[in-house]
Amino acid sequence: MNDELLLRYSRQILLPQLDIWGQEKLIQARVLIVGAGGLGCPAAMYLAAAGVGHLTIADDDTVELSNLQRQIAHHTEDIGRPKAESTAATLSALNPNVKVEALCRRLEGEALAAQVAGADLVLDCSDNFATRFAVNRACVQAGRPLVSGAAIRFEGQVAVFDPRQPDSPCYHCLYPDQGELEERCSRNGVIAPVTGIVGSVQALEAIKVLAGIGRPLTGRLLILDGLQMSWHCVNLPRNPSCPTCGASS
Repeated sequence: MNDELLLRYSRQILLPQLDIWGQEKLIQARVLIVGAGGLGCPAAMYLAAAGVGHLTIADDDTVELSNLQRQIAHHTEDIGRPKAESTAATLSALNPNVKVEALCRRLEGEALAAQVAGADLVLDCSDNFATRFAVNRACVQAGRPLVSGAAIRFEGQVAVFDPRQPDSPCYHCLYPDQGELEERCSRNGVIAPVTGIVGSVQALEAIKVLAGIGRPLTGRLLILDGLQMSWHCVNLPRNPSCPTCGASS
């Protein structure tokens, strides 16, 4: 690390839990972020600011006016621009030391599997169940930790699924695959700060897993009620009969 990087990350390096060795781990890390919306924007910005060395942003959507209320990596002049490109530009301006790759397409099948296998950790910041289940399957198959987030109305949730740990559940253990549900902010609405809170927690959990510090939310579900400003954390046992990560899968 040169003097410029030491100064840029100095407030993190001062933390005894992280120190220089932890910062080096972040600099060497590769993270895939699926979704550049309300969750992906703050998560990606905090990971870039923290110095995660390589970020891949995957999103097949373009910026719309209604996105700007909560998707803070995009600006008015980005309307009509691919979200992955807009986010990549914001991240590069925030921290030019981070390599950012924009994938302006939906990751599916072999392409999804290859991107997950090439990452050290995956953030699911998508807004639909089909993508969440697909990303979860790819992470289980590749043995990559997954930081999952969701936000709707005034509510949010975050969990970490780490197939490297034998007792860790996967996303499919938490939710049965029952097809697409009508729970999206485009239909139900969402208050902007909740997406920022959830995306920020996802970034923090990713940093903890990458640096090997603290106690990540592996096997736990953190739930936010923004109207009451209350947090609940519940344990998530692994389902031995899970079609994705169970013994028979």
